[in-house]
Amino acid sequence: MSFEPQIPGLFASEQGARPVENAQAATEKQLQYAHAIAQKTGVALPKDLHGDRAALSAWIDAHKPKAPGGRFANYPSSKQVAFAERIARIKRRDIPRECFRDRGMMSKWIDGNMPR
Repeated sequence: MSFEPQIPGLFASEQGARPVENAQAATEKQLQYAHAIAQKTGVALPKDLHGDRAALSAWIDAHKPKAPGGRFANYPSSKQVAFAERIARIKRRDIPRECFRDRGMMSKWIDGNMPR
Protein backbone atom coordinates (compact mmCIF):
# COMPACT_ATOMS: atom_id res chain seq x y z
CA MET A 1 0.00 0.00 0.00
CA SER A 2 1.44 3.37 -0.93
CA PHE A 3 0.62 6.76 0.41
CA GLU A 4 -0.06 9.51 -2.09
CA PRO A 5 -0.56 13.07 -0.98
CA GLN A 6 -3.96 14.65 -1.39
CA ILE A 7 -2.45 18.03 -2.30
CA PRO A 8 -1.79 18.10 -6.06
CA GLY A 9 1.70 19.24 -7.03
CA LEU A 10 3.07 19.00 -3.48
CA PHE A 11 5.92 16.71 -4.47
CA ALA A 12 6.08 17.60 -8.15
CA SER A 13 9.57 17.21 -9.57
CA GLU A 14 9.20 20.18 -11.90
CA GLN A 15 9.16 22.60 -8.95
CA GLY A 16 12.84 22.23 -8.10
CA ALA A 17 14.64 24.40 -5.60
CA ARG A 18 13.62 27.99 -5.38
CA PRO A 19 16.12 30.76 -4.66
CA VAL A 20 15.75 32.73 -1.46
CA GLU A 21 14.07 36.03 -2.20
CA ASN A 22 15.82 38.14 0.44
CA ALA A 23 19.41 37.32 1.29
CA GLN A 24 20.19 37.32 4.99
CA ALA A 25 22.62 39.92 6.27
CA ALA A 26 26.02 38.76 7.47
CA THR A 27 26.39 38.21 11.21
CA GLU A 28 28.64 40.39 13.35
CA LYS A 29 30.98 37.45 14.04
CA GLN A 30 31.27 36.74 10.31
CA LEU A 31 32.18 40.35 9.64
CA GLN A 32 34.77 40.41 12.42
CA TYR A 33 36.37 37.21 11.15
CA ALA A 34 36.36 38.45 7.55
CA HIS A 35 37.99 41.74 8.59
CA ALA A 36 40.65 39.84 10.56
CA ILE A 37 41.40 37.68 7.50
CA ALA A 38 41.53 40.75 5.28
CA GLN A 39 44.01 42.45 7.63
CA LYS A 40 46.28 39.40 7.87
CA THR A 41 46.32 38.65 4.16
CA GLY A 42 46.18 42.20 2.84
CA VAL A 43 43.21 41.38 0.59
CA ALA A 44 40.47 44.00 0.47
CA LEU A 45 37.06 42.89 1.71
CA PRO A 46 34.39 43.78 -0.90
CA LYS A 47 31.71 46.08 0.56
CA ASP A 48 28.85 44.32 -1.24
CA LEU A 49 29.38 41.19 0.86
CA HIS A 50 28.13 42.81 4.08
CA GLY A 51 24.51 42.28 3.07
CA ASP A 52 24.80 38.65 1.97
CA ARG A 53 25.63 35.97 4.52
CA ALA A 54 26.19 33.20 1.96
CA ALA A 55 28.48 35.31 -0.24
CA LEU A 56 30.55 36.41 2.77
CA SER A 57 30.84 32.80 3.90
CA ALA A 58 32.14 31.82 0.46
CA TRP A 59 34.68 34.68 0.58
CA ILE A 60 35.85 33.56 4.03
CA ASP A 61 36.27 29.96 2.83
CA ALA A 62 38.31 31.12 -0.15
CA HIS A 63 40.61 33.41 1.85
CA LYS A 64 41.01 31.83 5.29
CA PRO A 65 44.43 30.41 6.16
CA LYS A 66 44.95 26.77 5.32
CA ALA A 67 45.42 24.22 8.08
CA PRO A 68 49.06 23.60 8.87
CA GLY A 69 50.54 20.55 7.24
CA GLY A 70 53.51 18.51 8.24
CA ARG A 71 54.46 15.57 10.32
CA PHE A 72 52.05 16.20 13.20
CA ALA A 73 49.09 17.59 11.25
CA ASN A 74 47.03 14.40 11.65
CA TYR A 75 47.67 13.96 15.37
CA PRO A 76 44.67 14.36 17.71
CA SER A 77 44.31 17.62 19.60
CA SER A 78 45.11 17.88 23.29
CA LYS A 79 41.41 18.34 24.07
CA GLN A 80 40.55 15.21 22.09
CA VAL A 81 43.19 13.20 23.98
CA ALA A 82 42.04 14.54 27.35
CA PHE A 83 38.43 13.63 26.55
CA ALA A 84 39.45 10.13 25.45
CA GLU A 85 41.47 9.67 28.64
CA ARG A 86 38.45 10.67 30.74
CA ILE A 87 36.34 8.09 28.91
CA ALA A 88 39.07 5.47 29.37
CA ARG A 89 39.13 6.12 33.14
CA ILE A 90 35.34 5.84 33.36
CA LYS A 91 35.26 2.64 31.27
CA ARG A 92 38.49 1.28 32.83
CA ARG A 93 39.97 0.62 29.39
CA ASP A 94 43.20 1.46 27.65
CA ILE A 95 43.31 3.64 24.57
CA PRO A 96 45.09 1.85 21.71
CA ARG A 97 48.51 3.40 20.98
CA GLU A 98 47.75 3.98 17.29
CA CYS A 99 44.90 6.31 18.28
CA PHE A 100 47.48 8.79 19.59
CA ARG A 101 48.93 9.14 16.07
CA ASP A 102 45.70 9.57 14.08
CA ARG A 103 42.87 11.98 14.89
CA GLY A 104 40.38 9.93 12.85
CA MET A 105 41.11 6.77 14.80
CA MET A 106 40.89 8.68 18.08
CA SER A 107 37.52 10.08 17.04
CA LYS A 108 36.24 6.58 16.19
CA TRP A 109 37.51 5.24 19.52
CA ILE A 110 35.75 8.06 21.38
CA ASP A 111 32.50 7.47 19.46
CA GLY A 112 32.65 3.73 20.15
CA ASN A 113 33.42 4.10 23.87
CA MET A 114 31.31 7.08 24.83
CA PRO A 115 29.43 6.41 28.07
CA ARG A 116 25.72 6.01 27.47
